[in-house]
Amino acid sequence: MDRRPLGRSEIVIEPLVLGGNVFGWTVDEAQAFKILDAYAEAGFTAIDTAEGYPNWVPGNPPGLSETIIGNWLKARGNRAGMHIFTKVNSGKQPGGLGAEAIRNGIEASLKRLQTDYVDLYFSHWPDAETSHEETLEAYDPLVRSGKVRAIGASNYTAAMVEEAHKVSVVKSLPRYEVLQPRYNLYDRAEFEALLPTIADNEMGAIVYYSLASGFLSGKYRSKADLGKSARGGGIERYMDDKGMKILAALDAVAAAHDATPAEVSLAWLVAQPGVTAPIASATSLDQVQSLVKGVRLKLDDDAIARLTKAGA
Repeated sequence: MDRRPLGRSEIVIEPLVLGGNVFGWTVDEAQAFKILDAYAEAGFTAIDTAEGYPNWVPGNPPGLSETIIGNWLKARGNRAGMHIFTKVNSGKQPGGLGAEAIRNGIEASLKRLQTDYVDLYFSHWPDAETSHEETLEAYDPLVRSGKVRAIGASNYTAAMVEEAHKVSVVKSLPRYEVLQPRYNLYDRAEFEALLPTIADNEMGAIVYYSLASGFLSGKYRSKADLGKSARGGGIERYMDDKGMKILAALDAVAAAHDATPAEVSLAWLVAQPGVTAPIASATSLDQVQSLVKGVRLKLDDDAIARLTKAGA
């Protein structure tokens, strides 16, 4: 199986990361266990979550996704064989990347995950009120102690990453090894702006919104379809001429490869320069199998070019 390094860190993963944002939202703990079991049995190891998943659901305790994943890790006794990624500053709160927030955040996450370390710890959102130096200094003892194997940055611009790297060099502090930007066939500008930084600094890239909130699955063809998912409200923006061109290209390539539009969308992502792995979530066992098929699907150059042109 294709395995890819996360930047200059010692972490190497398969080209698929299971998104934990749905655990505690549209997926309860019993179903989450089945999904996690199927994902691991397929030979994949990386799971992405955050202290804020899914805190938007009324009545949820903080970090319920982490708690569910932690319960699964304990029940299966497989922590050593999995790669767990989580994030701090999920609420974009002031001081969210300050030293105290990071110290408190990692301890709470470790407790919920029932582990003594995480493989990758992300700054979830930039914090304009806190300097890169304070943030990286807070990460330093966590990396040195082994509580965090590597750090990453989500939703950062290229300028933010470059400035943080300068601070890490000058102050001899940990550097961001991995970026987590939005990227899919429709949403391309954010990632493409980061490509020079990713290449120049030998960074990994784990991309989210890989299926554009489900739009690239092909099951949303009109506004009448928006009620099919709890994410329907975030899908309407894709229903324009560009979106329809992408769906048409996906349909054609999918038919030629005996695949679904979602599988082709993931295959296109995996084939893109700079991408280590896409993050994708699943609410059923059938979806897990489809994700696995998608990242293992090899598209020819003509198919990739057709899809790339449709989403230009």
